[in-house]
Amino acid sequence: MPGSDLLIHQVAGWRRALVWPLATLTRFWGSTLRLEMDAATRALLEKSDEPIVFALWHNRLFLAAEVYRRFRHGRRLCALISASADGAWLTAYFSALGMDAVRGSSSRLGRQAAHGMIEALRAGHDGGITPDGPRGPRYGFKPGAVVMVKASGARLLLLGCRFGSAWRFRSWDAFCLPRPFSRLEVRAELVEPEVLEQSDAASRFEARLREFSPD
Repeated sequence: MPGSDLLIHQVAGWRRALVWPLATLTRFWGSTLRLEMDAATRALLEKSDEPIVFALWHNRLFLAAEVYRRFRHGRRLCALISASADGAWLTAYFSALGMDAVRGSSSRLGRQAAHGMIEALRAGHDGGITPDGPRGPRYGFKPGAVVMVKASGARLLLLGCRFGSAWRFRSWDAFCLPRPFSRLEVRAELVEPEVLEQSDAASRFEARLREFSPD
């Protein structure tokens, strides 16, 4: 079908209701986790005087929901999510957790998605990106993420964690699901605006996120 490659998949009706039990389980599951961090990281997660773009690896997405619940609830957070069918389910899931989505990716509707995210950030909302998503390669920081943050004028926060104990899925990103009541060592670093202007910014951020999220 002409133009079908530009379709933004949606989950609607009774199917959308299927994610609510999962969202409820996520909240309970996340509440059992012990998030350990230093005072500087906690202060950055609670920073609310300007819009923040959280950048974390795709396989650490479970952390995003819990950080939002504990430290950012009350602020609108827009996550950049693929236009694919998988992205539709993730969008419905994030919505059940109180987060919004901007649909698109580097491979599908990238310009439209970037524009939507930039508008949300300029409006004062937080943003969330997985710079190695939606298809990898795992732990690769795509330069497009840097361009989008620069255009928005928002601050970039690199967010990572080390899992004390977690299950790993056999997916392209080796998705990590922390075991209930386990420990997560959380680290965050706020990027200075001038660093975004450097030609090697993406590779530098990649190195830092790899350091923050060791396997």
